Amino acid sequence: MNLPSRRSRRDRTGLRTAALATALAVGVSGCSAGSTAVQVGRVAGANDIVVAASASPVSLDFTTNSGAAIPGALMSNVYETLVRIDDEGQIVPWLATSWEVSEDGRRYTFTLRDDVTFSNGDAFTAETVKFSIDRVRSEAWSNGLKKKMDIVESVEVLSPTEVSVQLAASSNQWLWDMATLVGAMMTPSAMDTLASAPVGTGPYEVENFAIGHSISFRARDDYWGPAPQNQGAAIRYFADAVAAMNALRSGDVDVVYSMQSPELLHTFDPARYTVEVGTTNGEVLLSMNNNRAPFDDVRVRQAVMYGIDRQAVIDTAWDGHGIDTGGAPVPPTDPWYEASTRYPFDPERARQLLAEAGIDESNNHVVFSVPSLPYAVAASEIVVSQLRDIGLDVSIRSTEFPAVWLNEVLKQQDYDMSLVMHIEPRDIPQLFGNPEYYLGFDSPEVRALLEKADRGTAQEQVRYMKEAVDQIMAEAGADTLFNFPNIVVTDRAVSGVRADQITEGLELATMHRDPDYGKSGKERS
Repeated sequence: MNLPSRRSRRDRTGLRTAALATALAVGVSGCSAGSTAVQVGRVAGANDIVVAASASPVSLDFTTNSGAAIPGALMSNVYETLVRIDDEGQIVPWLATSWEVSEDGRRYTFTLRDDVTFSNGDAFTAETVKFSIDRVRSEAWSNGLKKKMDIVESVEVLSPTEVSVQLAASSNQWLWDMATLVGAMMTPSAMDTLASAPVGTGPYEVENFAIGHSISFRARDDYWGPAPQNQGAAIRYFADAVAAMNALRSGDVDVVYSMQSPELLHTFDPARYTVEVGTTNGEVLLSMNNNRAPFDDVRVRQAVMYGIDRQAVIDTAWDGHGIDTGGAPVPPTDPWYEASTRYPFDPERARQLLAEAGIDESNNHVVFSVPSLPYAVAASEIVVSQLRDIGLDVSIRSTEFPAVWLNEVLKQQDYDMSLVMHIEPRDIPQLFGNPEYYLGFDSPEVRALLEKADRGTAQEQVRYMKEAVDQIMAEAGADTLFNFPNIVVTDRAVSGVRADQITEGLELATMHRDPDYGKSGKERS
């Protein structure tokens, strides 16, 4: 296939930029006050922090709803965990001051802080820990990530500040998972309000939740840890990337987090805004339903892997931002990361594989369920063009995100091909170790390697994870188009924004707005 030249891509980007730059942000009308009240314009005080994001949650209950939007808003802000992942990717104490591991690696004994309370005044104790872990294992949790707790056999309260967790087998992954949403500490008295008024031990409590529009947070005066660098914060959601950037220019938001129109970066005045490109755990995954023809044939999946020029997708759809992992579902921050060389761009080899699989005009139609997310829409056009070039008749079905996509693709697995970013850290066991997951990937070899990685030493974990990734690639479980960059544009009056995203939470407490910035020539270096 003749790909557009770099010059022609730039020309096209220029036309898109000119068109987008003239667009106006869409206003949202107000409604009556309450937990779902919508505010027009800036949704927080002048000295509070407002962050623009894209995909919005339809609920604040991640125990029964999938997707990254809810934990993105609540983890580290409202909910906290016994341990957390630091900026170097290491597990460090948090609500637990320390822990001990038995010689066989199956029993973890945690010593807890004794000065922590929930935002509703409930005390945080060992009973809380037992309740929280047991609840993930119960039928009350329906989020598929609950499987991360399947390895837990029992939880025992030893004292108000000591709790012991018995595992069915030693696990390298479990303690890491305890720093993610499945390890969120909750209080029994707040289970009825998870969807609209979650209660945690974190530095904020939810002040207002307007579905599809915004979440506002108020800093707690009684927070046990370091006080947030602001008195309040909000996340405002924009389905339209241009509207988010217009809101930044108008002062309605202070930060555009995970910017969805990288071709417009050059339009920002560097005297007023800073631009950072951070790392994420996000794999932009082109999924092929392994349980449905034609993708139940490994040769067809391999043909797709050969047939897509991933760097061209990055250049054309995302203005050159993003890392080509060779299709491997591993972010560069993981210890077992290696860019795969198994599937170079080779359209002729792709056509040969399709022919071997018996794919012709009678059975080559594929429906591409594309979620209504900027990166997915942008990437889908070139993906379809490349797949048509190798002989697949691909048609796009626009799929509203999150509700329709989560229901049809993730839950019902009613799709041929789709595209979405998976942001959960170290999620290979979830994606490729669970045959019931929406990918439908079923490989005994991969599951055996994942188990060896989880049970072995630290060195063995890295070794077997690399082998598992290579086997996933051999079986063409899915194609990672690129590792998603976190492009952050920030008003220069704001500091403390972390562009690197290690876990799923968008941490608000470190952000600070200088009310005197710009006055009397005051500037920040």
